[in-house]
Amino acid sequence: MTTLIGSCKCGKVRVAVRGRPARIGLCHCTDCRQESGSAFTFFGVWPASQFESKGDTKEFEGRQFCPSCGSRLFSADESEAEIKLGVLNEAPTPLTPTYELWTKRRESWLQPVEGAVQFLEDRT
Repeated sequence: MTTLIGSCKCGKVRVAVRGRPARIGLCHCTDCRQESGSAFTFFGVWPASQFESKGDTKEFEGRQFCPSCGSRLFSADESEAEIKLGVLNEAPTPLTPTYELWTKRRESWLQPVEGAVQFLEDRT
């Protein structure tokens, strides 16, 4: 079973996910843009049982971040964990988005991800 490992910028928080993600996406919504400080967020979702984190985090609106360096890391509940894929040590990652959310807010200079399902807003 493949394990992907990552960390925050300062290294005080580490994350690991095992196996294949349930889904991989890009989100262009206002919330993700503001939270990431970028044009979109690149994330993967794994069953909670395949995710672990070490180190102290702080939470804002369900999202965990490193209190030392401010890196946005993950959101997790009892069933699943959504990982910001930019925190993974391996770059580029072996993961490809299978869908894009809130494409009505995608920057005009960004092309749709080939083969990914496109949603104007949330997946429904």
